[in-house]
Amino acid sequence: MSSDLFPTVIETERLRFEPRTPDYVDVHELYRICSSSPEMDEITRYLPWSPHETPKETYEFLRRGRQHRENHETVDYVIRPREKEDGAGEIAGFGGLNLQWDRRSAGLGLWLRKRFWGRGYSGERAAALFELAFERLDLELVRVAHDPKNENSRRAIEKYVDRFGGQCDGTFRNAAATVDGEVVDQTHYTVTQRQWREACGDAEQTVRMRWDDD
Repeated sequence: MSSDLFPTVIETERLRFEPRTPDYVDVHELYRICSSSPEMDEITRYLPWSPHETPKETYEFLRRGRQHRENHETVDYVIRPREKEDGAGEIAGFGGLNLQWDRRSAGLGLWLRKRFWGRGYSGERAAALFELAFERLDLELVRVAHDPKNENSRRAIEKYVDRFGGQCDGTFRNAAATVDGEVVDQTHYTVTQRQWREACGDAEQTVRMRWDDD
């Protein structure tokens, strides 16, 4: 029986999720990705993000991931393509749940490197994290948001939200702040546990979760 609240490893048909901690992510590999580059500028254009200026900043990013996990505030994973996928084993991006236990809900987050766009990974990642949220953590609602100007995110989110029976709740003014303090609008979507269960029905789950002490 596992003593940890969150699974250590999650595997889907094409993706493998591992904890966002220094134990599972090479600091220097991630620094090369997260330091300033045209790729990261495009990826994070609509995200609350600043490029990492030193490897120490990358290490602190991973250390916070471990701390938030241990405190059960956020569960965040590094996402890698599995064997037989183009770029297998590489860091494709990150995804996780920002938990609000008092509301029995969570916010869903994701970013992917550009070379991994267009493969349907966003929906596959969402399916795995919905199962974690609803089946394992017994939450009642998962929320996801995007900047109204971010058309790529809109298309991806609408596709998997519709698949799991959710809805768009509208665009809210001044809903979030960037790292530079700019206030921005956000379009919000939600999926409830009931909607998710009705949409999934008796479909066989293809998500595998493993704990260290399994």
